[in-house]
Amino acid sequence: MTETSNLFQLAVTLLQQLISIPSFSKEEDRTADLINEFLESHGVTTYRKLNNIWAWNKHFDPAKETILLNSHHDTVKPNSGYTRDPYDAKIEDGKLYGLGSNDAGGCLVSLIAVFLYFHDKENLKYNFCLATTAEEEISGVNGLELIIPELGQLSFGIVGEPTLMQLAIAERGLMVLDCTAHGRAGHAAREEGENAIYKALTDIEWFRSFKFPKESEVFGPIKMSVTIINAGSQHNVVPASCVYTVDVRVTDAYRNEEVLEIIREHVASDVKPRSIRLKPSSIPKEHPIVQAGIALGRTTYGSPTTSDQSLLDIPSIKVGPGDSARSHTADEFVYVDEIREGIELYIKMLESIN
Repeated sequence: MTETSNLFQLAVTLLQQLISIPSFSKEEDRTADLINEFLESHGVTTYRKLNNIWAWNKHFDPAKETILLNSHHDTVKPNSGYTRDPYDAKIEDGKLYGLGSNDAGGCLVSLIAVFLYFHDKENLKYNFCLATTAEEEISGVNGLELIIPELGQLSFGIVGEPTLMQLAIAERGLMVLDCTAHGRAGHAAREEGENAIYKALTDIEWFRSFKFPKESEVFGPIKMSVTIINAGSQHNVVPASCVYTVDVRVTDAYRNEEVLEIIREHVASDVKPRSIRLKPSSIPKEHPIVQAGIALGRTTYGSPTTSDQSLLDIPSIKVGPGDSARSHTADEFVYVDEIREGIELYIKMLESIN
């Protein structure tokens, strides 16, 4: 049995074990235990903070740059349409079924296998840091974000999410804005008060029609959508306030802080972001790891969905076995051959730059 074949078998077995353990966001302690025990059983020195486990390669050299290998082990709750036991990780017709098998279990165990492949090797050009993290599905603060300060200087990252092993070289950021237009209450039958709805409409029209000067080569323009609006208490009272919500999908042409500043310059409403943590991310198409993937027949694209990539301030690529169209679906599965292909492609990409 070749080294990669052995790693593939280990990865599949580990994924079956992970699936058998419920690991909803904030409840990942038992899968963290399993990952920790698995790595230690293969001679890896591990570190833990809450439900996050990380490790470095055996011959770590502080003079060298470090590659981050990251994926998550938390899951959403089972879709109500499940016809199978979501924790029964059976393999049928080449499909490994179970909750989290596709998102992102296949990616996680593939990256763990890749880390083991490189762990003992000497004279590598890069160090490796493996981070298996929690709370990705809820963009929680006690996942990858919590341990980034512990990981040291990182050169670039590979974030494992199901992309059919195609290369997501950019990912949109997300800001949710709670906006309030202020008026003055009055009786609707008289010429009094200032209608906050009318004031909000002016700003809402700006959100609908404004074009940011810079556009992303991958995504094009930033997209802003007003998705919720609420005002008024009864038919004969001019409303003193109008509250509305704006969904802003930020591209890699801007930072979240820049977009927020531009918005506040143009609208009269109070604008409060729920968070500016979920940043747009990208990696140049000319980067060696991207070129390595392209040389192996992979295509590049921009991902409309958010992941832990949004928490990184380093160049990063999102790539992994599985298909995002299967994520969070009933009777979720990953093809076992996707895991095999994922391990092999990850290794080939990384060996080509090492």
